[in-house]
Amino acid sequence: MPEITKISTQKNNAERYNIFLDGKYSFSADEQVLIQFGLMKGKVLDDWEIDEIIFGDEIRKAYNKALHFLGFRMRSELEVKEKLMAAGFGEAVALEAISKLKEQKFLDDDSFSKALLETRKRTARKGPGAIKQELARKGISKELQEEALEAFPEEEQLELAEELARKVAARSSGRTPQQIRQKIQDSLMRKGYSYDVISTAIERVQSELEPEEDEWDELTEKTGEKAWRTYSRKHSGNELRRRVQQAMYQKGIPPERISRFIEAKEEKLEDE
Repeated sequence: MPEITKISTQKNNAERYNIFLDGKYSFSADEQVLIQFGLMKGKVLDDWEIDEIIFGDEIRKAYNKALHFLGFRMRSELEVKEKLMAAGFGEAVALEAISKLKEQKFLDDDSFSKALLETRKRTARKGPGAIKQELARKGISKELQEEALEAFPEEEQLELAEELARKVAARSSGRTPQQIRQKIQDSLMRKGYSYDVISTAIERVQSELEPEEDEWDELTEKTGEKAWRTYSRKHSGNELRRRVQQAMYQKGIPPERISRFIEAKEEKLEDE
C-alpha cells in the first residue's frame, strides 16, 4: 500500500497541498481535506481511501466555488446546483456541496424566497404572479412560494399597483381615458397583478384620467382626422362615416363628440 512521503504547499494557492506517495506526486488536496482525513507524512493509504480523499476534495472545490458565487447575492439551491454543474462538477459532488452549505446556513430556500419577494416589490414593483413565476424558475417549492407570498397582502399590492397606474397615466398624455386604462391594465398584468387588483387600482385613479375640455377637443380632432385620412382613400358617404365613427369609438372618443366632428368635417368639405 502506498505511503505519503511528502506534502508540499502549492505555489499559487497556500490553502492547497500536493500529496506525494512513495516519492511520486499523486494528487492535490485542500487544507480542510488534509485535516478531515488526517493526512500526514508516513500515513499509509488504501486505494479506496485515495478515491475517497479525491472525492472529498472535489466536494471542497465545489463548496468553495459555491461560496464565491453566493458572495455576490443570495441564490436558490437550484441556481447553485446549475452553476456547479456548469463549472464541470458532477451532480453527486454538487449535491454534497449544497448539503454542507445548507448545514452552515449559507444556503436556505426559505430565506431566499422571502428576500427575493421584498427585493422585487421594492425595486421593480412586481406583483405576486410575476414573483411566483420567478420563484418557480429558481426551483423554489410551491409550499415555500406560498409561504413567501403570505407576506404580500392585497392592500400592499393595491398600493403598489395604484402607484404604477399613476406613473403610466403620467406618461400617457395625448390619449383618451380608455386608451390609458388599457395601457395601465397591460402594464400591471405584465407586472404580475391579478385582475381584481388591477380593476381596483384603475378605479382609484379614474378621476385623474379624465382630460380637460380643451384636451378632449384636441384628442377628438387628432383621432378623427387620422381616421378620416385613412378611410377616405377607399370609402365615401355613409360607409366613410361608419368607418370613421367605429375607429373613433374604439379609441374611446364619446359618441356625441364623434357626431360633432363628422358633422363639422362634412360641412367643411361641402364649403370647399
